[in-house]
Amino acid sequence: MRHPKLFPLIISAVIFLNPFSLQSQMLGFTEESAVVQKKLEAQFDGLLQAGNLGEWMKQLSAHPHHVGSPWGKANAEFMAARFREWGFDTRIETFQVLFPTPKLRQLELLEPIPYRASLEEPPVVGDAHSAQTDEMLPPYNCFSVDGDVTAELVFVNFGVPADYEELEKMGVDVKGKIVIARYYGSWRGIKPKVAAEKGAIGCIIYSDPHEDGYFQGDVYPDGAFKNEYGVQRGSVLDMPLYPGDPLTPDYGAVEGAPRLAREDSPTLTKIPVLPISYKDAQPLLAAIGGQVAPASWRGALPLTYHVGPGPAKVRLKLAFNWELQPAYDVIAVMKGSTYPDEWVIRGNHHDAWVHGANDPISGMVAVMEEARAVGELVKSGWRPKRTLVYCAWDAEEPGLLGSTEWVEQHAQELKRKAVAYINTDSNSRGFLDAGGSHTLESFFDEVSHNVQDPQTGLSVFDRWRARQMVDGKPEPKEFSLDALGSGSDYSPFFQHLGIASFNLGFGGEGRGGEYHTANDTYEHYVRFKDPGFQYGIALVKLAGRLSLRLADADILPFEFGQFTATVSGYAEEVMKMADKQREQTEKENRLIREGLYKAAADPAKTFITPAPKAEVPYFNFAPLQNALASLQKSTTAFEKARKNVLAVQQQAALNQALMGMEQQLLRKEGLPRRSWYKHHIYAPGFYTGYGVKTLPGIREAIEERQYEEAQEQILILAEVLASFTGQIDQATALLQQGQPPAEALGK
Repeated sequence: MRHPKLFPLIISAVIFLNPFSLQSQMLGFTEESAVVQKKLEAQFDGLLQAGNLGEWMKQLSAHPHHVGSPWGKANAEFMAARFREWGFDTRIETFQVLFPTPKLRQLELLEPIPYRASLEEPPVVGDAHSAQTDEMLPPYNCFSVDGDVTAELVFVNFGVPADYEELEKMGVDVKGKIVIARYYGSWRGIKPKVAAEKGAIGCIIYSDPHEDGYFQGDVYPDGAFKNEYGVQRGSVLDMPLYPGDPLTPDYGAVEGAPRLAREDSPTLTKIPVLPISYKDAQPLLAAIGGQVAPASWRGALPLTYHVGPGPAKVRLKLAFNWELQPAYDVIAVMKGSTYPDEWVIRGNHHDAWVHGANDPISGMVAVMEEARAVGELVKSGWRPKRTLVYCAWDAEEPGLLGSTEWVEQHAQELKRKAVAYINTDSNSRGFLDAGGSHTLESFFDEVSHNVQDPQTGLSVFDRWRARQMVDGKPEPKEFSLDALGSGSDYSPFFQHLGIASFNLGFGGEGRGGEYHTANDTYEHYVRFKDPGFQYGIALVKLAGRLSLRLADADILPFEFGQFTATVSGYAEEVMKMADKQREQTEKENRLIREGLYKAAADPAKTFITPAPKAEVPYFNFAPLQNALASLQKSTTAFEKARKNVLAVQQQAALNQALMGMEQQLLRKEGLPRRSWYKHHIYAPGFYTGYGVKTLPGIREAIEERQYEEAQEQILILAEVLASFTGQIDQATALLQQGQPPAEALGK
């Protein structure tokens, strides 16, 4: 599901890069243990074979394998058989999940010039897999409701709340209309969500060539980018409320589980929605009249973009097969020798909208090669101290169904046993991209220095560092993890259960327009994404080191300095955001009050002066500031005490305390209006979907002008951080029982 970021295509030379080298010590390891670990990792690297990734990608992407498809089941069984061969205790857990598929799709332009949309992706010359049309799901948006609606058409740009504010100023109301929005600007599920809130009765989403087509480069098959027939499928489930099966919130969708009636599920769309190609979009957009769209709204189609409404009038008719389908999660376990009840979990999904060579198979084959190498290490006499769990999730594409149902089904056990979850999704040539728990940021930084970029010979950290600096950002001293929003299988682990998590992959140079289309095939991947699977092997080395070090660390490599600095930065952001909103509101209300908006408007165009907004109060951030001051003090004490060496039994107690740290950032009541999301530092935005909102309770209350709620959330976050600080103090007390060090654990 993860959409690749649009990285720059060219990177300039930087003459002051550090040479590739191994660190002399490792976080969480004594010097003696670090020597052993480095030898183990060198042995691990020597076992890796890029040919395996290519062979398995051919196998897994040989046919379309959406949820409930024959090839989806065959792939689960194929992977389970390989894990068993490699020595893992392997099972397939099956969940019964709601997965609607298209029964009827019809889109017609009725006025002023009739046009019937083809809604198809024809085969591409030279790509045999794209011709397997009888096995494919046609282009559609999963979890759209059924509907038959006819209305005038309105162009709403990306279809995010700010776009509707602009339309209101232009005097355009979408109530009773059908809207057409272009992809990008937000996660796709936000577009019908906001449209319905504004009164629209239908939603069409298309890929404009400006973002995803010939404006970006040559189109498939001549180049990598989306051709005129390409359509991005995808879920429109309201995942900012909760992911997973929409009929079984908070519990596993097992056989016999109680289920909501479909009409009672809050995560289904309220209006019908359909994705189309830019070939089908062009006659619709060309028929729209009204005012010319703002400059920033105009795409790359050869027409003048207008907003409407009308004279374009369309009919959108959709019907779906609302059926339960089996989701097959493959779970492979290598039991730990010393701490079998401490689990390091590694996952990637295996289902796809069509063939899914890039999304998700490029990541899944890396997981398989990592597990195969681990199996070989075990056969040679090594065994992980902690249990390694390798997972291949089904039904991720419709809304993280497979992973969420598994997490909900095993929630209590996972809270006790999970150390961390490491997620990948799609992968291609380019730069390291990673997000995750900032309590593990220093650990991740260390590993990023220990893996070589296959194209340049630099460490993957140094190549990432170069891109940051060429892009005009300050020189980074350490790898900076992005905050995690949503869009892949880490979400239930991280934001629901409070299990420290990573999400990582490479990309930015293996670009293309194949995402969720019939062209995400083996042929496309080996031509444009990662020829030779060099970056697949780099991903195995990086994720493999994360897994192996977490499995064998003497002391789990959590640290709190980076976390404290990061959260303090988030707090500074929300305080500045409140001040900025106050200033902007005062300025805008003055423009309204003094009639300046109207005076500056073009009299020949419709302009509706916006209504004044409520004044922004001054918030009392003192509880949060005090909580952060206490956190900083406790963090400093922990870092000082970490130099002490502990007896084995004290190490075990300390590791148990560290395993539970992330859970202290949860609150059982969850976030306002979406209790499933319990993490109070990171959450997907209510109106961004994939995009993260940090300190979400406070930030979104201010953004949505819920000022009493914002003050309440400041107090709640202060309490959450106090709980987290208390857990650090417990860990520090354990460390202080140790003796002055003969050797330090890590840095």
